[in-house]
Amino acid sequence: MAAPFEELDPLLHSQLRLAVMSLLLSVREAEFTFLKEKTGATAGNLSVQLGKLKDAGYLTLTREMNGSYPLTRCAITPQGVTAFETYVQALQRYLKPPGSA
Repeated sequence: MAAPFEELDPLLHSQLRLAVMSLLLSVREAEFTFLKEKTGATAGNLSVQLGKLKDAGYLTLTREMNGSYPLTRCAITPQGVTAFETYVQALQRYLKPPGSA
């Protein structure tokens, strides 16, 4: 059994990365512009955070051209789903540790 106050995944503990993962969990795949609009992040910051999530294997990035415009699609991976679910479960244990009323 896991300790009630296990370490939270520092990668998901960031507000922007957590927001991106939450959005992708519900839609599975989204364009960069959708994520930028929904999170209110700057393009530069979002790009950096997506890179960190990609490097961790939590999402995939697909870049292509749509006419003369670049199009980046992000999709959550099975590893990303598991990491998110584990993070939420750990957070729930913080909110209601064993033995609490």
